[in-house]
Parts: sequence; structure tokens; C-alpha cells
Amino acid sequence: MKVLYRDKSEQHELTVYDTRRLYGEQGKFRVLQFSDDAVQGALDLERPSRIVLEYPRAMLHLMERNDPQYHRVFVVGHGIGTIPAYLSDRQVKVAELDAEVVRLSRHFFGYTGPDVRIGDGRELLEQEESGTYDYIVIDAFSAAGTPEQFTNQSFFALVKDKLDADGAVLLNVFGRSGNDKLVNAIYTTLGTQFTYTRAFALPAEPNDVQNRILIGSHRPIDAHIKQMAGFVEQCLEEGYIIEG
Repeated sequence: MKVLYRDKSEQHELTVYDTRRLYGEQGKFRVLQFSDDAVQGALDLERPSRIVLEYPRAMLHLMERNDPQYHRVFVVGHGIGTIPAYLSDRQVKVAELDAEVVRLSRHFFGYTGPDVRIGDGRELLEQEESGTYDYIVIDAFSAAGTPEQFTNQSFFALVKDKLDADGAVLLNVFGRSGNDKLVNAIYTTLGTQFTYTRAFALPAEPNDVQNRILIGSHRPIDAHIKQMAGFVEQCLEEGYIIEG
């Protein structure tokens, strides 16, 4: 591993490094990592257009599968800009709290996609007109995981207001495999505002940290599992409602 950058911004301890091995795969990769060793983005230096991590591939499949003509997207959480860069031919707004993350995405990862607005994603979303978006993507993280302001009942009501009638919200969240009470609560709270919800996860060993995608919509949600980059559907237990 060759460290290219390591420093602490106002929000995170940030590290950029090059490695020849990532998640068991040999190659040449550049990685953005936060203080908790969580990989926030990865670039294949030999194939820069390739989407390396599974969760953005799965999210993009869900978006394309459920609305092939989608055009308007609001993304909270920038990372190295994988999803915004892929959507650069569409009408996309990106919100990122940490200006240093955006600078690193441009300097080390070659991000040239849609402009990124620096600020609190919830506050920026509140400024948008009702019924504006086909999709809202929540990919925001702190050291404690997904910030509660993006998982409570009032936030999902806000999201519902900003989506068009056929729109959907997608969240990238982490939790322990199996019966994770917080993930169950987020999913149950999502269901108080959306008629249809589904949950997908990457397979993991018991009690390992597991990457999950939650999606909520007012119309049935379709997915082709073979195109979900290894994610499989989960039936989550009912949890408590996160008020706020």
C-alpha cells in the first residue's frame, strides 16, 4: 500500500492510497478511506471507467430497472463521485458536507462530473421544489454510520415531498449481518412514508459489518438479482420508528 494523502478535515480523517489488492482482487486501485477503515470509493487505475464497488452498481441497476427514462437525481454524499460521474449526462445535484472530500475526488480520482454543493444534504434538499426528482440517493456517512438526520420519519417525509409521483429513494447503509436493530428501524421508518420497500444486502459472516441497500417507492419495485452485483434480497424484521 502506498499512501498518497492522509489528513484530518473538519468532518473526517481521510486517507488516499494505492494498492495492488482490494477485496481479494488483484490489480491497481486507488482508494479513499475514512478513519474507521471504511472504503468510501475505489478507482481501477487500469480501467478508470469501471465501477469497482458493488453498491453503486446495484443502486444504478435499481434506478435503471425501475425507471429507464429517469433524468433528475439528487445525491447526498459524494465520496470519489462514482454515482454522479456515471450520471453526468442527466440532471443531477450533489450535496457533500466535507469540502476536502470533493477536492480529493478531483485531485486524486479525476472527478469531472456535475458540480457539488458544499453543505448539509438535508438542508440543501429542503430548498428544492416539491415533486422535482425521479430519484434521491442517500450515501452519507459519519464515524457512527448513516447520520440520523437521514434516517428519521421527518426526513423520509421530506424526501417523499421532493420526489415525483413515481420516484424512489435509495439508501446505502451499514449494519451487523443478521438482526441489526438500527437497520430494522431505518427500514420500518422508511415504510411509514412509502407504500413499497425492499432491502438488499451483500452476503456476510455472522456479526460482520454488512452493506445494505434500502429502497422506498409508491409503486412496485423491480430488481433483476443477477444484475445486483452480488446483493441479495433480505426480509428485515419490524423495528422501531425513528422519530424526529
